[in-house]
Amino acid sequence: MKLTTLTTVIAISAGMALGAAQAKEKHEEETISQADVPMAVQKAAEGEAKGGRILRWEREGRDYEAVIEKNGKKWGVEINGSGKVLNKHDESKENSEKKE
Repeated sequence: MKLTTLTTVIAISAGMALGAAQAKEKHEEETISQADVPMAVQKAAEGEAKGGRILRWEREGRDYEAVIEKNGKKWGVEINGSGKVLNKHDESKENSEKKE
């Protein structure tokens, strides 16, 4: 009886650890070159960057992020593979959260 309970606890713990590792892995950002970014995503980012410039590209899972400097601020613009803008955020706030 105790062996079955112990085996169950070990299996559940291993599953939870694996799930947490996969969740962290999906949020990992990878810096990529512009050549690795689909044209639809580049066009969407260029539209968002009018009056500014794209500093770098990142990939998060299936989505992309263009870091844009515009009007003295840095913005992160998340775009899916089809070129749809999903989210915009102040990149300086994100960087200050990562440092903590």
